[in-house]
Amino acid sequence: MIAVSHRPVKRQWNTVSFASTLYLIPILDILLEEIPHRWKAEVRLGLQEALVNAAKHGNALDPSKTVLVRFSVVANHYWWVISDQGVGFQPSYVSEAELEQVLPCDEQECGRGMYLLHKIFDQVQWNSQGTELRLCKRVKSPSRAPLLL
Repeated sequence: MIAVSHRPVKRQWNTVSFASTLYLIPILDILLEEIPHRWKAEVRLGLQEALVNAAKHGNALDPSKTVLVRFSVVANHYWWVISDQGVGFQPSYVSEAELEQVLPCDEQECGRGMYLLHKIFDQVQWNSQGTELRLCKRVKSPSRAPLLL
């Protein structure tokens, strides 16, 4: 089941919650609704990685647990806050220099998700428990064009 709510507050944050599953097409469609077309493929890849991590690694695909996504747009900055009900993990800090030196592993997935998140989003932050991920994407960034077209 998917639940969507629109709550007008000082800044409008919308919420989507869903039982832990890897069937993410309808969730991604909702989260990408306002993203400009030229950025959709790239942001879809990043959000899919984040949602899979929350459902699979955070909630262990337990259908009784939910993934909650709050999202908003503020002055060409698109924000997503993804929370799971898992035990959390200890996220490590990755500097830009380290990121450029580390390539994602081909078959083993070691670090692939972190690499993608840091390449796609302008801000990637976890809470101290490792159960909430905050992502930001600036779509009118003069510094680069989309990675995927």
